[in-house]
Amino acid sequence: MSATYPGEASAGTATRPTPLVRAAFAVENTRQLDALARVLAPVADAVVGTSRRRDLLQGVWLGHATHPLLVAAPLGIWTGVTALDVFGGASSRQTCQTLTGLGVLLGVPSVLSGLAEWTGTNTRDRRTATAHALVNSVGLVLYVKSWRARRRGAHRRGAVLAAAGLSAVGAGGFLGGHLTQGRKVGSHHPAIAEHH
Repeated sequence: MSATYPGEASAGTATRPTPLVRAAFAVENTRQLDALARVLAPVADAVVGTSRRRDLLQGVWLGHATHPLLVAAPLGIWTGVTALDVFGGASSRQTCQTLTGLGVLLGVPSVLSGLAEWTGTNTRDRRTATAHALVNSVGLVLYVKSWRARRRGAHRRGAVLAAAGLSAVGAGGFLGGHLTQGRKVGSHHPAIAEHH
């Protein structure tokens, strides 16, 4: 597979979408997500609030969207937790509990920056962004439950919940990747678009 860019056609590249691309298109065409988006809109507007807060959350100071940068921390931590659950044994239980909670805390700025990006989407991309937010919210709830189970000493249940959470945020990551890489959705400084 070779890289393609907007406005450039690759000779001999098949245009038939893969199953995952078809799945992303199906999400884009799911009108039922519009009702959920209408519920989410006032929440996102309240979080974003002022133009100054929007600029902070969207990453004007950074030059491009902060959301992809901020999600790296909880995803990396939670991947490490699952690795420790599988390979670390009983001696890693306290570490897994601590890291699970840390990932949840670091997930909060990811959510806030994601809501800021959500406010700037069109109808098609807002459906995908809404599904992305919904699936990742499920993942975040599973990690909260994992942390609580581990605190109560139910480490095996905590590990199972963490594995389910990692699956959810992985699916959410696919939708996020479709937005940022496939549809080129995301804040960036105007100078970036002008500089070729």
